[in-house]
Amino acid sequence: MPEVRLTKRIEFAAAHRYGHKAWDEARNRAVFGACFNEPGHGHNYMLEVTVAGEVDLQTGMVVNLYDLKQVLKEILEEFDHKHLNLDTPYFREKIPTTENIAAVLWDVLAARPEIGRLEKVRLFEDEDLSAEFVGIAGQAGLTKRYHFAAAHRLRHRDLSAEQNQRLFGKCDSPGPHGHNYVLHVTVQGTIDPITGMLVDIPTLDRAVAEHILRRFDHQDLDRDPDLTGRMATGENLARLLWNLLVNRLPAGRLARIGLSETRGMYYEYRGEEAGKP
Repeated sequence: MPEVRLTKRIEFAAAHRYGHKAWDEARNRAVFGACFNEPGHGHNYMLEVTVAGEVDLQTGMVVNLYDLKQVLKEILEEFDHKHLNLDTPYFREKIPTTENIAAVLWDVLAARPEIGRLEKVRLFEDEDLSAEFVGIAGQAGLTKRYHFAAAHRLRHRDLSAEQNQRLFGKCDSPGPHGHNYVLHVTVQGTIDPITGMLVDIPTLDRAVAEHILRRFDHQDLDRDPDLTGRMATGENLARLLWNLLVNRLPAGRLARIGLSETRGMYYEYRGEEAGKP
């Protein structure tokens, strides 16, 4: 029987502080910024746990959701409303970055066979930043979310007015219309054993701001030189955003570009190599 993946979300609140014991204050401040402030700062974390398996013929479930929820609540008692550096044993020598916390939660969950086969742990530090871990030692993914507003019109120059209207509907209205685009940039790579980070987020933010946000925010996409001659669809835009960013990352490897045009429309692009059989 084909496998099914099930994802359960659960929240917890915790505080943490970044800092390397062997570094002086100036270096810690340069690398970690405000995350080095004493005594620490906190987040409302959202944990997503994905398990996989065949559907049980009697229960119709991959795993009993009640049992899964009870295990998650039990595990998170060790983390919820705690200072992760001070109150847990996991971060005495390891910096509690989002990436490292996700890896620790994987290890704790993987030791509980009653939840089924663990597929992925994804931890949201806030709505704009998450890390995911799939059990490969030292490897993780990190997703950062950005926003820009832009306009476009969908019209193919080789089609008649009737054909364009039938194909694109309201998106072919005479004037351009706009969207609040949400951009998801996912990087994969090795967690730095010293900093606990996969990528320096301020450097990533600058790369996205310089090469994407400044170029497209509050602009008419149809006038962009790289979209001239092709329609500014979500598919074409996602591919263009990938090409603009793929060689400009400070560290790690660009794994995917996600683009939300509306709440009901999401595009994802993983590059030419990922698309090959």
